[in-house]
Amino acid sequence: MDTNRILIVDDEETLCEVLKLNLENEGYDVDIAYSAEQALTFNLQSYSLILLDIMMGEISGIKMAKMLKADLNTSEIPIIFCTARDSEYDMIMGLNLGADEYIVKPYTIRNVIARVKSVLRRTSSTKNISNNFIEKNNILQVEGLTLDLGFKRCLVNGTEVKLAKKEFELLVYLIRHRGEICSREQILSRVWSDEVIVLDRTIDVNITRLRSKIGEYGSYIVTRSGFGYGFRY
Repeated sequence: MDTNRILIVDDEETLCEVLKLNLENEGYDVDIAYSAEQALTFNLQSYSLILLDIMMGEISGIKMAKMLKADLNTSEIPIIFCTARDSEYDMIMGLNLGADEYIVKPYTIRNVIARVKSVLRRTSSTKNISNNFIEKNNILQVEGLTLDLGFKRCLVNGTEVKLAKKEFELLVYLIRHRGEICSREQILSRVWSDEVIVLDRTIDVNITRLRSKIGEYGSYIVTRSGFGYGFRY
């Protein structure tokens, strides 16, 4: 089995060295870049995951994440933001950029390792998602995520999760268009067609809530900055 390669991008050298040592003790192959500029000179396609600080030099972590998600060669690499920016707005912005996790400094090494393992487990399982999709008898199912279209229910690994009407309809739309990036305009016209005025921000908020509510399957919902949202297949 190939060793997962992790890239740490952070300008705090001591923190990087501590993270590198502990992740290597877990069996990962770890590299460090002390700036986004340095990281962008690496062969980024070779990494299984990127741990990314936000507040760095001329190219911030946010800007680097946007660049990665806009490039088809790196768009599927999972990102974990590790940052001192702890406001709800910053967290929502990071997740809506397509980050898989958002860890606030100061953090424990144990927490980071647990998040790394969780993200790698989730994202590796999405590679074969197309083989695990079922639609029949008013049921949409992707692995342990089940939507009962008749009773308007969402189940995550057998446990019912309460979704608002628009959250449910949005998830149905994204799953039925899995493998595509749907623009905000497309989503608004299909999911919010009965509303007079709906802001783009409404979609962002619903996406964030959906990711949170459906647990491990939240990482299947991807963001392509400037394009829209999709469901991995």
